[in-house]
Amino acid sequence: MNIVITGGAGFLGVRLARTLLKQNTLALAGRKPQPIQKITLVDRVAPPADLTDDHRVRAVMGDLNALLATDAGDQVVQANDALVFHLAAAVSGECEADFDLGMRSNVDATRALLEACRARKTSPMLVFASSLAVFGNSPEQPLPDVIDDRTLPTPQNSYGIQKFIGEQWVADYARKGFVQGRNVRLMTVSVRPGKPNGAASSFLSGMIREPLAGLAAVCPVPPDTAVALSSPSRTIAGLIRAAEASDADWGARTAINLPALKTTAAEMAQALERAAGPQVARLISWTPDPAVAKIITSWPAHIQADRAAGLGLLPDADFDAIINEYISENPEIHSINRNA
Repeated sequence: MNIVITGGAGFLGVRLARTLLKQNTLALAGRKPQPIQKITLVDRVAPPADLTDDHRVRAVMGDLNALLATDAGDQVVQANDALVFHLAAAVSGECEADFDLGMRSNVDATRALLEACRARKTSPMLVFASSLAVFGNSPEQPLPDVIDDRTLPTPQNSYGIQKFIGEQWVADYARKGFVQGRNVRLMTVSVRPGKPNGAASSFLSGMIREPLAGLAAVCPVPPDTAVALSSPSRTIAGLIRAAEASDADWGARTAINLPALKTTAAEMAQALERAAGPQVARLISWTPDPAVAKIITSWPAHIQADRAAGLGLLPDADFDAIINEYISENPEIHSINRNA
């Protein structure tokens, strides 16, 4: 089986590739597991060396729109590719700051990728990484207290609108038989390693990651701000399960919400203190940023993910478990003695 991952050099793309290579097989759409023969990682930059050193990995570097607009598009999706994970995107804060960037990265590129799949005439499966941001609260149309799989998306920022457009395109290309479409709404992923990105929600990793490395961090929202989170491992499990579910188990073409842990910024800081001590938690400064808060508080925090549960996907038990997973996977960044 040949697999394509756009955004393949990003955090989730790299983790997804490593997970797939480790498991070595994949049961696409409920069928018999098949060996993974090749994974094509598409991104602007090269993936890590441990991936490029694997003979099953092929890296295609360049702007996705530019690649798909030329003969190089044949290097992105090939006729024998059975599965495409579309993770490449500009993130929420970037899209608000640069409308054209968001439209090009999240709308134009998604359409171009769908057209490339259509041109192969093999109906590959396409798993589209959508977002919790398709739900937005507004005075004119308040969100219900609990979001479920039937809740109408009402995005309130460019990123959410662009992701919802992508969902609808994937659904229609699937209806026409051009792809086997699977729309998956990801929750905010925490804790992400590495450097902050341009997402409005980036602080939900930074307020844990930086203090654990002995660095100051800023939380730009009030302590009682509720958020919906998922650990990296649960997020990757959701993406892979979307590809492996049979058509009958998957159900409708509309997107499913991945499971989410409901917590607050204060509870996250308390979990950090339990994991690493009060001196680490004190590295968080609570400095309001109204622009960030406006975006974050427009997103729902309570997700009832019944379709995902039916696929065997469950939320993280608590934020303590998420922090402990991050520490165990990234021991080199934890510069402060946990027991100090």
